[in-house]
Amino acid sequence: MERLKGIAMIITGSVLWGATGPMMEWLLEYTTMTAEFMLAVRLIIAGIFILSILMIQKSKVMIIWKNRYWATQLIIFSMIGMVGLQYTFVKTIEVSDAIVATLLQFLAPIFIILYMAMFYKTLPPKSQFIGIIGTLLGLYLLLTNGSMSTLLVSTDALVWGVFLGLTYAFYTLYPARLMAEVGVIIIIGWGMIISGIVFAFMGKVWQLRQWVPLADSFNFSLIFGISIFGAIAYILFLTSLKYISPVETSILSSFEPLTAMLISVIWLGSVLYEWQLLGILLMLIFVAYLSISGGKKSKNSTA
Repeated sequence: MERLKGIAMIITGSVLWGATGPMMEWLLEYTTMTAEFMLAVRLIIAGIFILSILMIQKSKVMIIWKNRYWATQLIIFSMIGMVGLQYTFVKTIEVSDAIVATLLQFLAPIFIILYMAMFYKTLPPKSQFIGIIGTLLGLYLLLTNGSMSTLLVSTDALVWGVFLGLTYAFYTLYPARLMAEVGVIIIIGWGMIISGIVFAFMGKVWQLRQWVPLADSFNFSLIFGISIFGAIAYILFLTSLKYISPVETSILSSFEPLTAMLISVIWLGSVLYEWQLLGILLMLIFVAYLSISGGKKSKNSTA
């Protein structure tokens, strides 16, 4: 029963997170809302929502600020990891679409593997090489539909996508110790608020024209949904780790790009060709394979 609870949590969280991509794409394409303003509103609402839940549960959310080292690490994580990940994700959506942005996140495991190989001065195991090659082959098919003379996304999308993978890798690796000492959800909640404040200055939220799109009830519903869906998705994803393994969580999170793809095709009219669909399938399979091989390696190293 506990295992089923964990599976339900990660699937629900992945679906909610996957739904936010097309919603953001719609706001960027059909309103005058800037990426910076949208991120400011979204992250501040989501951060307050998460910390409020923790406070209701009597968690000591202010403890992070009582230790200068923890506070410094939190600010670095927020300014580079959270700001970098959120901004590159939205900019990738802006210059391509939600499907491409969601899938380009899967470059992160490759960058993590390469970083670990350089850090420990050793080559990745053969299983990880296979996973990297398979993921890149899938990405190639996604971006070209199998034709070397055709690139279905802009150069800007590729550049932002690479930065998205890099910032996601930093976001994953950097705060590991801090999260272990203070608590994952506390760090995520404060990280959202701090990064939201950064985007508030970038997006000049004090200008009245920035708020005009929110006068429309549909636009307001979308940005409120993006904020709450994202916050709930984080909580469900992290809570699911109590009941299922990180490898299973990583595999089941494939519902995220599948949800983004389905919503984009039905709602936004996105078109995917045969080889692109094969590329998406290959990326999902080999990212799952990387997770499984990484999980086995971790077990062997701790045995």
